[in-house]
Order: sequence, then structure tokens, then C-alpha cells
Amino acid sequence: MNEQIQNLANYCLNCTVKPCSKNGCPLSNDIPTFIKLTKEGKLEQAYQTLLKTTALGSVCGRICPHQKQCQGSCVRGIKGEPVNIGELEAYVFDTALKNGYDKNIEIETTLKGKKVAIIGGGPAGLTASSFLARKGATITIYEKYGELGGILSHGIPEFRLQREILHRTIQSILNLGIEVKYHQELGKDIQLNALQKQYDAVFLALGANIPRKMNVEGEELEGVFGGNTLLELANHPNYTNKQVAIIGGGNVAMDCARTIKKLGAKRVIVIYRRSEIEMPAEVKEISEAKQEGIEFLFQTNINKILGNKKVEKIECIKTELVQKEGETRKVPVDIENSNYQMDMDYVVMAVGSKVNINLLESQNLTNTKKNYLEVNNQKNIEGTNIFAGGDLIGSTQTVAWAARDGREAAIQIEKYLITK
Repeated sequence: MNEQIQNLANYCLNCTVKPCSKNGCPLSNDIPTFIKLTKEGKLEQAYQTLLKTTALGSVCGRICPHQKQCQGSCVRGIKGEPVNIGELEAYVFDTALKNGYDKNIEIETTLKGKKVAIIGGGPAGLTASSFLARKGATITIYEKYGELGGILSHGIPEFRLQREILHRTIQSILNLGIEVKYHQELGKDIQLNALQKQYDAVFLALGANIPRKMNVEGEELEGVFGGNTLLELANHPNYTNKQVAIIGGGNVAMDCARTIKKLGAKRVIVIYRRSEIEMPAEVKEISEAKQEGIEFLFQTNINKILGNKKVEKIECIKTELVQKEGETRKVPVDIENSNYQMDMDYVVMAVGSKVNINLLESQNLTNTKKNYLEVNNQKNIEGTNIFAGGDLIGSTQTVAWAARDGREAAIQIEKYLITK
């Protein structure tokens, strides 16, 4: 173990109340225990401790919004810097995979003979596959692309998550004996009713991949892109000497802004309708974006996109934050007569994504009033052998929360299959 990691581990107080785990980590990783084992040089045991709750430690250790999650709840952070939990988690998992500790994972026989289909190979699907395979189930992942990872492969840029690390993580999961069928898209290549008959259970982990629109004037002009689609397909225009506006304040907005800047844009401006402190993006990502020359306009909203066939200008309006009755946080309200225009070549709408309702309807699935897939508290479609999780059912749109949904769905699928 190198000196830096030893020092990071030694900095942890190993709190008995575990606020980092209980209050901060979506996956409830036993953080003090794995760090204590790391201090003692027991890295395989530290890995096994993490493996009880996560299958994506090398990934989450790098891309989770740690300051808003585990590190934001760290006792050390009250009077100083919090423990660098993310770096320690990534180190333990990286070391485990490098040394082949993942090949020592015990496979139980609880679900031996049971077959489960996982539709979608993103964070939720991969995590569910890992936990079910460890219980002895026979797992087949159906993936619409030619590689697994979902948003990890098609949304998060290389500078945030190296592909070698991601591929190694995915391979460690597949080494549990999991089969993958690539280029299999639900509704086109495969149908849900056929899978229900072929497998004992089906887990839907399709995500929410349709970019949301703001319904502002000019949104249909050439040069307006959806953030999720732009990252997923990587079908970028030539940004050389161009000005690009990114609308939104989450990690997708940061990934779009930083990617586009690295691709040669002259000017990249992130426009967010609330204040900087309220941005959902990771603090580290915002800081690095600023260092890379990306501009930010806070408490500003886009009002119109102007141009003849293609984007030429945008009209913005300043906002003020108002506390309204029944709202948990202040609401941005446009300030009258504060409109102004800026020259612009491209606009990227990074304001979230939604479920493909047409796909749900084609598979005879019911959606909620908020247009997510309807499931019960067991993440099950009532009266069927179909389960679902992640963005598809409206969970918090981060990798860790999607992974948690995959793990919780695996637990419910296990209960279902045992009693079946």
C-alpha cells in the first residue's frame, strides 16, 4: 500500500455511529469498517466488506458526488477536510481486481437452477446481475448496444472515468458466469412477453434516455441538442470557434460543457436558473469546469432560441429565488424586463431525461402519473415475474442510486424465486 493511501486511511476516525454510511451513502457501504481494514493492510477483507453492498466500487469511488453524499456527512468535515472516502473505495476495488480477489467470490446455491433476464447493462442491471449471480442464479443480460455500462459507457466522458477501469469492473461481474446478448433492444429484437415465459424472473433496467425539453421558442432549430443524447451517441458537430450554451446544473450539464470545451469550442457557457450552491452537480466537477475556462451564469433562465433555421442567438432572463408555500426549496421566478440576448451557435438542453413511454405501451406496461414505470414497493409489477429499478421507475438519477435499486431489486427477486 502506498503512503498516500495509508495516510488517507489513518485520517478516518472509524466512527461507531457511521454517519458517512447511514446518512451519506446511497448504498449504505460500511465505510468505517472497510477503511479500518485498509489501515491494517487487509485489502481483500476490505474488498469483501464493500462487496456486501456494491459491485461498482472502482466506478463509484471516482464519479459519485462524494461531497453531497458520504464525505458530506463525514465527522472530520465539521472542522476540517472530510476523509477522502471515494479515493479509498476506488483504491480497494482497483487493487482487488488487479490482484484477482474477485475470483475468490463465493457463489452460493440459494438460486441454483433459477434463470433471470436482465434488460439493460447499466449500473442497475450490472449490480442486480452481480448480486443474483452470487446467489447462484443463471443470469443473461440483454444489451441494446455492443458494450455494457449504460450511462457509464455512453454518458460519462473518458476524463472522468477511464474506459480501462470500467471494462475491468464489468469483466469482474461477468466472471461470475453471466451471459450477455448484445444488440438486443426491447421492443425490436426481443419482446417482454416472450422473456417472461423463458425466464423465472425479468429485471428491467432500461434507464430514462429521452431528453427532456423546456418547451421554449426555437427549441426545434438546427443546433439544439439534448444533453443525454449528445453524450450517449457522441455525434458532435464541429465546435471550433463556436459558442455553446449548456442549459442545466447537473452532472450531465458539466459533462457536456467539459466535453464540448475539450472538443475545441471557443466559448462554453453553463446557464442555471438557481444559485451555484444549489447546483446538483458535484462540487469537484464545477470547480474543474471553471478551471477549464467554462463560464457560468447563475440565476438565469433561457427564454427563447433565435435564428433562421439554425441557432443564431439566445434570449435569457434573470431570476430571483422565492420561497413558496409547500415548496422545500426556493423557486426561481423570472425578473420582469431583465431579458437580454447573446450570440450563440449551439444550445445543449441538459435538463434531465424521461422514460420512453411509447416503449412501455408497446410492451403493455403501465406508467405512473409522472410517466415512470409503475411498480410496487418490492419493485415488482404486480401479479407478474417482472421487476424494475433505476431511472425507469423514477429513482434519483445518479449511478449510486441506480446501483442501489439494482441491489434492492435483486433482494426482492431472490425472495420471489425462493417462494415460487
